[in-house]
Amino acid sequence: MGDLSYPLGALSMSRRGILKTGVAAGLAGILLPALGACTPEDRLDSLVVAGGEPGGFYLEFATLLAASLQRNGVARQATALQTGGSLDNLEHLLSGRATFAVALADAAVQRAAGKGPSDAGITALGRVYENYVHCAVRQASGLRTISDLAGRTVAVGEPGSGTSLTTPRLLVAARLTSVAAGAASAGPGGQTVTVLNLGLNDGLTALRDGSVDALFWSGGVPTAAIAAAHHDVGLSFLDLSVLLPALRTRYGAFYDRVLIPAGAYEGLPAVWTVGVTNLLLCRSDLADATVKRTVELLVGRAEELIPQSSLGVQFLSPESLINTAGLPLHPAAAAAYRELHG
Repeated sequence: MGDLSYPLGALSMSRRGILKTGVAAGLAGILLPALGACTPEDRLDSLVVAGGEPGGFYLEFATLLAASLQRNGVARQATALQTGGSLDNLEHLLSGRATFAVALADAAVQRAAGKGPSDAGITALGRVYENYVHCAVRQASGLRTISDLAGRTVAVGEPGSGTSLTTPRLLVAARLTSVAAGAASAGPGGQTVTVLNLGLNDGLTALRDGSVDALFWSGGVPTAAIAAAHHDVGLSFLDLSVLLPALRTRYGAFYDRVLIPAGAYEGLPAVWTVGVTNLLLCRSDLADATVKRTVELLVGRAEELIPQSSLGVQFLSPESLINTAGLPLHPAAAAAYRELHG
């Protein structure tokens, strides 16, 4: 994946404007096939889209996608599943408890490489959105850089979330040593960080009451729950983009330099951070007809799939959807994109 750096002006556009720009570029001259052509034999009785935590981007997107899949006849009933995030979603997908899953590219590639010999393969339907890693601190804390977290306590994501995979990598890149709460540390002055596995909502509660000094969260911009906490206590975000060279050298080119734009959170200036691509995933044994119809929705009904809170970059056009960070597309998805885009 290349270095996707977005200027402030691009990310300050309305979410509708960003989406329409991408779709117009991707679909110029393309006549989409009718989306209502699903036969009763092709339609699933039910399907599940694995999402994420309440207040976060994943669950909102999964809810919109499930509603679109049901409304457009891909399944008689489609529901979004509340989960801990990317790692949970991948397990739900591989176990068959979910039909589709949203996951960060770094988590998806790691899980695909570690699947057992009897597992169905993880494949992608497309690259759908950019995720933004937030490192939120209280404005009154005096914390200004990632190095300032030495000796502090931070929330690093709920077990099962993509944040819980990405955050330790960020700390390693910052040359900070993670120590579980209650464990022996290197003592005062050491480059250690006490980590607590708290998700978005519990982590924000801890940030509000001062039991953690920083919260890491990977999600859309703005994330509604973070915006609410900022209104209550006044937050700021640390620039994480300085970690990109070390991140890429150690873990691969999953990570992008992206901008949380000025005003995305009321009154806050723009700040550079680390972005990770979101992928929409399925198992390799999912029926071709279901995959094809879902791809047609991603492209032809893209307007239905924009979370209301999102100002971030959407990749809902054929030439962007196919860039799946090295994870293979489901063969029926690849065929659908060829049909749509040539």
